[in-house]
Amino acid sequence: MKRTIGIFLLIFLLGCNAISSSETVDKQTIEKARESVESYFRHNYEDVEIMTFSEDTSDPMEGLMINGTVNGAEFSASVDPETFKVKSVGETEGFPDVKEECRHTVCDYE
Repeated sequence: MKRTIGIFLLIFLLGCNAISSSETVDKQTIEKARESVESYFRHNYEDVEIMTFSEDTSDPMEGLMINGTVNGAEFSASVDPETFKVKSVGETEGFPDVKEECRHTVCDYE
């Protein structure tokens, strides 16, 4: 889990092609990205019970950032706005554990 956070922070710090904060993403794109993030977590993490999303979708890198909580622990997920695939995830303490079968390779999700 610490490795995931470290990789996320490294990508964040080395990011280029920043999206201007004045750019907006339409609600349909945000909703599809949220659905992809929810599917990603439900297929790859244990005991995902309650998931909420915040309104902040800004991403300093070329993409879309989906923020929220899972079972009360915060997360940030970077999503490719064209493929809606999760590129990276940052998690806070107390986040559910990755399923054993998904530790070395991402399990399929929609």
